[in-house]
Amino acid sequence: MTSFVQGPVRTSVAATSANLGPGFDSLGLALGLRDRLEAEVVPDGLAVTVEGVGQGEVPLGEEHLVVRAMRAAFARLAVEPPGLRLHCRNVIPHARGLGSSSAAIVGGLWLARDLVAGGRLLLDDDALLDLATGLEGHPDNVAPALFGGFVISGQDEDGASYAVASDVDPRIGAAVFVPPEPVSTEAARGLLPDAVPHADAAANAGRTALLVAALAGRPDQLLRATRDLLHQPYRRPAMPASLDLVEQLRGDGHPAIVSGAGPTVLVFTDTTDGVLDRCPVGWTAHRLGVDTHGPLPW
Repeated sequence: MTSFVQGPVRTSVAATSANLGPGFDSLGLALGLRDRLEAEVVPDGLAVTVEGVGQGEVPLGEEHLVVRAMRAAFARLAVEPPGLRLHCRNVIPHARGLGSSSAAIVGGLWLARDLVAGGRLLLDDDALLDLATGLEGHPDNVAPALFGGFVISGQDEDGASYAVASDVDPRIGAAVFVPPEPVSTEAARGLLPDAVPHADAAANAGRTALLVAALAGRPDQLLRATRDLLHQPYRRPAMPASLDLVEQLRGDGHPAIVSGAGPTVLVFTDTTDGVLDRCPVGWTAHRLGVDTHGPLPW
């Protein structure tokens, strides 16, 4: 008979940036900004509290994304806790293209597995990836949140998810510029066309391959490798200020991209000196390293 562990379990999950320019729905990178979550099996009921980002805004019941993820893991493990207490300390901005939903999903799955005695033997990380992909819709953000670092991910024809880690040169970090207004992933994705020119697809394929090499040890190639033709130009109506900033930074030689579905702008750099000064008025700038870890205890 499956039992639950005594006392609370805690984990932290990193922010992520997907696409990274040309790697649409396939490349993702974990960044040094972490949400913290704590959960405990209790005799009955559901109690959810949130501090930080989303406080007073996100739902505090079964519809909370961390709770939904926990329920999915419990269902896969064929267990049902009598009650749950969940506390979230959020720092990852919501609806800004920095993987807040992926952090919630991966965090919830991780917590639920750790609340079950022997859960890691019953549900391995590959199974967590499939569950996370099912909840998120694609693995490009959940994969780096789960495994850390730079991850190339996708789904096979049968729907199974895969994730392959690749090296990141230790000289490479990131500056991110977060605008005050959100853009939903659904709105940004809804602007994409059903078809693109073959030449654009071929160019993006080449730059995606180059980006893997550039991140691994050729940072001098990052500007060329991060040019995108498949999704960023089409998303301009939803985030014109972000695309203007990307173009200005790239024009000055900085490898700038839209992070995920936006509207955050990310700049790859081996030093952020001077780049952070380019943050627009009213936006928030962060200097972030690459986070090489998946969920961690705290």
